[in-house]
Amino acid sequence: MRNELGEFSSIVCFKAVVTGTEEALGEKAAAIALISAGRARGRQIAEQLGIKGSGTSHEDLIPLLQKTLGKDGTRLCIVDQIEETNEVIRVHCRETICSAGEPEGSPRKLTFTLGAIQGVLEQVVGKRLRGKQTESVLRGSSHDVIEFEVIG
Repeated sequence: MRNELGEFSSIVCFKAVVTGTEEALGEKAAAIALISAGRARGRQIAEQLGIKGSGTSHEDLIPLLQKTLGKDGTRLCIVDQIEETNEVIRVHCRETICSAGEPEGSPRKLTFTLGAIQGVLEQVVGKRLRGKQTESVLRGSSHDVIEFEVIG
């Protein structure tokens, strides 16, 4: 890592990567690329935490994600709740990097954050998931909520 600046960068720089990628590739292609990058990061996190294929319960996973992704970790987001019903896993996040700095009512959706959580969950449950954001702090919700369904 860097000797003087350490391992962290600003949200401003991250957002510039997102908007620059959108300008270069278009919104849909950029979303695919950012989600894919997030999934790769999520797989790394699962490996680092030693939870790949572990079937770790949602209750046990929450504090691990809070420590790794929250204020004592990379500060990507805070995961407050994970619930599962009828093959759907719902993750409630707040202070996500993807929503940071966006104006109220912004159509911005989670991409990298969604992918990172998806990557971790896929490694834990050993199944391929499809994620979509269903609620947003930018549009009146208390959390950014992501739903994952098993696809394989």
